[in-house]
Amino acid sequence: MARALVTGGNRGIGYAIAQGLIARGVDVVIGVRDAQAGAAVAETLGCAWVHLDLEAPETFYPAIAAAGDIDILINNAGILIEDSMIYNPDGLRRSMQVMFHAPFDLICGVLPYMTRAGAGRIINLTSGWGAYDEGMEGPGGYGVAKAALNALSYALPRDLPPGVSVNAMCPGWVHTRMGGNAAPRTPEEGADTAIWLALDAPGDVTGKFFRDRQEKAW
Repeated sequence: MARALVTGGNRGIGYAIAQGLIARGVDVVIGVRDAQAGAAVAETLGCAWVHLDLEAPETFYPAIAAAGDIDILINNAGILIEDSMIYNPDGLRRSMQVMFHAPFDLICGVLPYMTRAGAGRIINLTSGWGAYDEGMEGPGGYGVAKAALNALSYALPRDLPPGVSVNAMCPGWVHTRMGGNAAPRTPEEGADTAIWLALDAPGDVTGKFFRDRQEKAW
């Protein structure tokens, strides 16, 4: 049975991803910042959880060690800080930590097992707001951090071991706490492509950017 680690799996798109993977027979571990809330959600889902605060790198190694051998890493968790990068430079720093540095550190953390296994799938949840093709429209540090994660997803295959893939996907505008009530898509619709990349996409697909299971321009 494959095992997946889903960051931010206690709500929104992450919850829908975890729920969808569990329904497909995957052994899921959700990474959560709030241990009490995470434990309650994990009980509801019927999965394991680990304390994982993407702004606290000291939590990364213990979380990966507790999660065990990870076949599928889904870097889902994110933050949206819309302030001007000039007037709130800390907002950019936090955005980069949560949506670029932490995902990269987690990738490095799970790679030793994936390398030994000769297989692994890494899925980075990014955004059209971080796509040059769509005008880099993301506010504040959000679009910059997502663009960096897009670039990592594009370039990383050259350094990954055989059998390990990495892809980026945009869930679209989803009705979540971040997306707001006006968003037209459900969390399940937003989660679909991540689940497809984790389980159903051809294994040799890597370094690509998807929305609704269709490759899109960077």
